Amino acid sequence: MTFQRAQVQELRKRFGEASRFITIVAGPRQVGKTTLVHAALADIDHEFIAVDQYEELAPRSFGSYGETSAEPTGEIRDAAWLIRKWQFAREQYKQKNADNPDKAFALVFDEIQKIPRWSEIVKGLWDADRAAGLDMHVVLLGSSPILMQKGLTESLTGRYELIPVTHWSFQEMHEAFDFTLNEYFFFGGYPGSAPLIRDEGRWRNYVLASLVQPSIDTDILQMVRVDKPALLKQLFTLGSSYSGQILALGKVKGQLDGAGNETTLAGYLDLLGNAGLLMGLHKYHRGVARQRASPPKFNVLNTALMSSATPYTFAEAQADRSFWGRLVESSVGAHLCNTATSNEKVHYWRESPHEVDFVISDANRLAAIEVKSGANYGRLYGLDAFAQQHKDCRSLLVGAGGVELTEFLSYPLAHWLEHT
Repeated sequence: MTFQRAQVQELRKRFGEASRFITIVAGPRQVGKTTLVHAALADIDHEFIAVDQYEELAPRSFGSYGETSAEPTGEIRDAAWLIRKWQFAREQYKQKNADNPDKAFALVFDEIQKIPRWSEIVKGLWDADRAAGLDMHVVLLGSSPILMQKGLTESLTGRYELIPVTHWSFQEMHEAFDFTLNEYFFFGGYPGSAPLIRDEGRWRNYVLASLVQPSIDTDILQMVRVDKPALLKQLFTLGSSYSGQILALGKVKGQLDGAGNETTLAGYLDLLGNAGLLMGLHKYHRGVARQRASPPKFNVLNTALMSSATPYTFAEAQADRSFWGRLVESSVGAHLCNTATSNEKVHYWRESPHEVDFVISDANRLAAIEVKSGANYGRLYGLDAFAQQHKDCRSLLVGAGGVELTEFLSYPLAHWLEHT
């Protein structure tokens, strides 16, 4: 049986209900959003529309002279195009509903954020369907979380339910591709790159050219104004290679060409985080203002981004204990960030000479996590120091002497707030 992510069943459940809300399927590039939606649509009537801004031009012959020109074979994907496609789907729904009123019908737009003013148009069309009593399911996919979020908060508040699709977990990569734990640490959780890991040069080229470059050039630079795109790319490369380390943005500026001020760098780091690439974790403080002022701890959201940014082979990475330790720690950090809900936070903590790898929290609970990739761990001075300052904190050792890494990576962040 072909592996399917949990979101497939969630979508099928939605299709079995009345269409109360627009369903938003959003997440980083190349994590399988389109594939899982197609799988969920397999047994229901639907219109699936891939949004490209322009169709290719087709040659047109002029008379017997063989002169050629070009004319569009399609239309610009704009608001008027979106309305026409929606109206066509309405007619399809009415026809199919007349034949089989109990069968669900879904209208799906892939890469919806590429249409200008998409959220305003969708709002008007959706409200008109509600007023007319049309029970047509609407699913919108987007690989640019930055622009998707803007549209959702501006126009569609109260009208949608979000199904987040994050990077693949170890459990998923193991079940789908038989990844070992060490392979997951190094090669990460991109399903498209999994068949290439036995050819590491080809794997690295695929990650850099087919995943990293489009994520930055298309999902960020074409969707958000960035005054210094070269600086953003340098920050991503630097941050990926330093994943698992705390580095003040003042020091980062000295390693980047034409670096702006620290506020600019912090803004670019937020963009990279929203695109599912690289987080800048803040130091844990009770006060939010002090958190934002702390130096960030870089953490990739998929360890393939860290491994591909270095010249190490899989074997060389395992032989370098320092690098491998950061890779394992980054994998734990990525898992926490990818499985955190909107009210759950991931931080680090450091007060020299003590440090805690990760601090996770929600409105009521707090837990400190230390990651150990080696066989020896000794006394956990950082956890002890943090616990002394935060009496309500729970402590957790992950790795040698504590919770096995395979077990830890099998549960979301919320589980560890409950079971620490």
